[in-house]
Amino acid sequence: MRVVVVGAGPAGVRAVEQLVRAGLAPVWIEEAPDGGGRIYQRPPAGFARGHRALYGADAGRARRLHAALDALKGRADWRPETLVWNIRPHAGMLQVLTRGAIQGEVAFDAAILCTGAMDRVVPIPGWTMPGVTTLGGSQIALKAQGVAIGARPALVGTGPLLWLAALQYLKAGAPPALVLDTTDFATKLRAAPGMLWNAPTLLRGLRYTAALKRSGVPVAEGATPLAIEGNGTVAALRWRDAAGREAVTECDAVALGWGLKPEAQLADLAGVPFAFDAVQRGWVPRRDAAGRTPVAGIYLAGDGAAIGGAEVAELAGARAALALLADRGLPADLALVTHLDRRLRTEARFRLALERAFPFPAHLAAAMPDGTLLCRCEAITAGELRAAALSPAPEMNRAKALSRVGMGRCQGRVCGPPAAEVLAAALGVPVAQAGRLRGQPPVKPIPLVQGA
Repeated sequence: MRVVVVGAGPAGVRAVEQLVRAGLAPVWIEEAPDGGGRIYQRPPAGFARGHRALYGADAGRARRLHAALDALKGRADWRPETLVWNIRPHAGMLQVLTRGAIQGEVAFDAAILCTGAMDRVVPIPGWTMPGVTTLGGSQIALKAQGVAIGARPALVGTGPLLWLAALQYLKAGAPPALVLDTTDFATKLRAAPGMLWNAPTLLRGLRYTAALKRSGVPVAEGATPLAIEGNGTVAALRWRDAAGREAVTECDAVALGWGLKPEAQLADLAGVPFAFDAVQRGWVPRRDAAGRTPVAGIYLAGDGAAIGGAEVAELAGARAALALLADRGLPADLALVTHLDRRLRTEARFRLALERAFPFPAHLAAAMPDGTLLCRCEAITAGELRAAALSPAPEMNRAKALSRVGMGRCQGRVCGPPAAEVLAAALGVPVAQAGRLRGQPPVKPIPLVQGA
């Protein structure tokens, strides 16, 4: 049996670990030069900062994951710097690109897709200016390049990543000029009892928040970002506090992020149906608790299936591999299956509370000013998308045909979720009714090679 695992983050590492234990040598494909995923991204050789400085309280988990990754590379068909840009499940084929060159196809009997996630953003005026990145991008700058995005950045959004990134920047010597959380304290407090399902993580988050506030870094909760200002480069963030007062904070960079969204394009191309998750306020591929999808031979794990975080990704990666083994009649550790199922149920309860504590600010996306550049690839404004709604465009794919929103380099990976909020508000319908942009190959830009 030829098994392919796509992704070498927490989910991919633990999936490969279980497959190797069962005597298989899977093809293991990773887009980056090395594994670890974004949360445990490895720095380049010779990087001066250690695990504790890079990963904080997760240093031990990062070390263990990296050790497992290194031990498994020689026991699998390890293929780094390889992009899977299309999948044909019924033919059992992945189409890949390695180090910028098209390498043809990789055959498989079963595939575990551990494709991870990306930041979810709400465009605001000035967000396309140099010096503006995502919260995840600001972390990657620290971990993979050893640099900050600015000496005094403003961090804007909501969710645990906002506070974690702020603390990491503080410790790295680039204290944020402002941490702006669009969620008010009362909303977080109401969700707190549900987060007791993972008390250690809750307590760690509270420590992060307290440490940041004690440091003197300005913090605004329940606030609204209005615009990023500057003449060609970032100079300030204009915002409104919870009481409705406007303020301007000088800064030299801005990081934006309102949680994460699954990188589920390959699941889409594989024919996996999607469902709207009202709590995460986004579309997720359908799969059971073990990672099985309705498409035979296709399994999903980690944040590419639904946002759960690095710890859940490790559990889900192992569980998907065990499901695959069981489905193929190969021995699987039943005691481990029981343990993983119990842990995943508990973590699902915690994630539900976490999503309620840090909700996506749909109202900000829906009220986006007409002149705001919504789709940066195609230079489409929110006003132009609203005009498409009158054309009429009753759902996102029709709006794409009429306005070109989501038709550029990112194929709607960045603009798709906020565009759906804008369209739904213009139509006066629930955002689920506005639908989602369908995936198209290639999932990311690939070179056109003469004769290929």
